[in-house]
Amino acid sequence: MTLNNDEDLERLKEIGRICANALQAMGEALEPGITTAELDAIGRKVLEEAGARSAPELCYDFPGATCISVNEEIAHGIPGRRVIQPGDLVNIDVSAEKGGLFADTGASFPVPPVKTEIDRLCRDGKRAMWVGLKQVKPGQSLATIGNSIGEFARKNRYSLVANLASHGIGRSLHEEPSEIATWPDPSERRRMTEGMVFTVEPFLSMGAQWAEGGDDDWTLYSEPRAPTVQYEHTVVVTRSGPLVVTLPG
Repeated sequence: MTLNNDEDLERLKEIGRICANALQAMGEALEPGITTAELDAIGRKVLEEAGARSAPELCYDFPGATCISVNEEIAHGIPGRRVIQPGDLVNIDVSAEKGGLFADTGASFPVPPVKTEIDRLCRDGKRAMWVGLKQVKPGQSLATIGNSIGEFARKNRYSLVANLASHGIGRSLHEEPSEIATWPDPSERRRMTEGMVFTVEPFLSMGAQWAEGGDDDWTLYSEPRAPTVQYEHTVVVTRSGPLVVTLPG
């Protein structure tokens, strides 16, 4: 999607804010003893009360309003009976639609007590996302996003999951530009244009290189198994730089 009028921008900001509010509410409710199904219900309530629809349900018939992945699960985890335990690392991904426009956001949350290395991983996961976001401007190669995140990971001795990419978003959940690498990709030749809308969502890990499927049709696991975090924003390319629309408010 390429935005070309203020009305569409305001509508995108609205659904971005709704997704961010749902993510914030779920993060605040996260504690030992809560199930991932109960957590999902909190996110669903925020979306529905704002007149939004869960994008995974709408687009893919996903069995939940949000994706909740715990520890060894790194993406597309199905909400259910799993009980959150002290020390868990929980990733929450919220995407939704309202008025024909979509937004997507996510974050990883450590459940106390938090080990020092996990606290650092979460802090650096956020930093990695912002390193990528700071590359967003018209005329810039999309490759600079992955190159900058890759350099950050290398300097800080992390790995990046190299088969879970960022993506265009707007009139559908996944659209052009598709498969935007958040790791160095020498084959990337596309350039950002003003008004382009996409996500930036690196998966920073303490050793994982890949995401692989498990016993169900959805949940993805780190390979090799290692603590992994994901932070995600939906962003618009503007002449003044990145305009992040997935902020709570």
